[in-house]
Amino acid sequence: MITPTRTARTDEPASALLGTLAAQGASGALSTEAGIVYLAAGHVVHVESALTPDIGDLLTHSGALAPDGWWEAIDQAGRRCRVGRQLVDSGHLAVGALELCHLGALFDAAYFVLAHDGPALRFRPGAAHWLGAVRAVPVDTVLRESRRRRELLHRIWPEPAIDLAPLARVPDADPADLPHRRSRTLAQVDGVRTAAQIATVLACRTFHTLVELRRLAAAGLVVPKVPAPAPGSAPAPAPAPAHVSAEPGPAPRPTAPDEPDTALLRRLLHALEAL
Repeated sequence: MITPTRTARTDEPASALLGTLAAQGASGALSTEAGIVYLAAGHVVHVESALTPDIGDLLTHSGALAPDGWWEAIDQAGRRCRVGRQLVDSGHLAVGALELCHLGALFDAAYFVLAHDGPALRFRPGAAHWLGAVRAVPVDTVLRESRRRRELLHRIWPEPAIDLAPLARVPDADPADLPHRRSRTLAQVDGVRTAAQIATVLACRTFHTLVELRRLAAAGLVVPKVPAPAPGSAPAPAPAPAHVSAEPGPAPRPTAPDEPDTALLRRLLHALEAL
């Protein structure tokens, strides 16, 4: 087996490097501009992105776990990277509930980490996530699900700028007879907020919010807002990527994501169990 080494940024897409690391059976953390993919023995064990709620948010805001139970597990097992095991062993959470929530967080973050398949920033061999082992997912499965989500969004509306740009309403467009969820999403489009910021305000998963925003774009109600440069001025620098910490113990975020697509997650869980 080839021993993975610390890598600097290259032009190799993150998905290709993930495939290489999977073939090597590597363990560590692969960073991209949008987040971090954690590997153990060539399988994905967790994905983090600043554009999606972390697993602690999902568990506590859904009511599956009391906040005190979550932070107790962080305090007792975060430094040992065994938070998931601590939640189960302490009786705070059933194994199945943890696995379903973990898969939801993993695939939601993976979409944003891999959506534009930019180059990897670095790979840190041996780096582990504070959650610890919950459910290892083959790299091919993560890539396939991320591709499925990307294709779904493309079918709804093919403009990828919706993902990251500030969004504005189309003047004089008629928003009548929208479903409730789409209507409340439209209400948060103000020319300033991005999809991730709208999801935070609505306490929803970012991917679910993107589905509604692309449907609004397809209906001619929402467009990406690209600020016009001032005459004679240099282009504004691109914003720095949001920082995602690899240290044990996440910073709390006041978001309350909606319930995950449980049917899909159960199908994925059953498929993984059959491997």
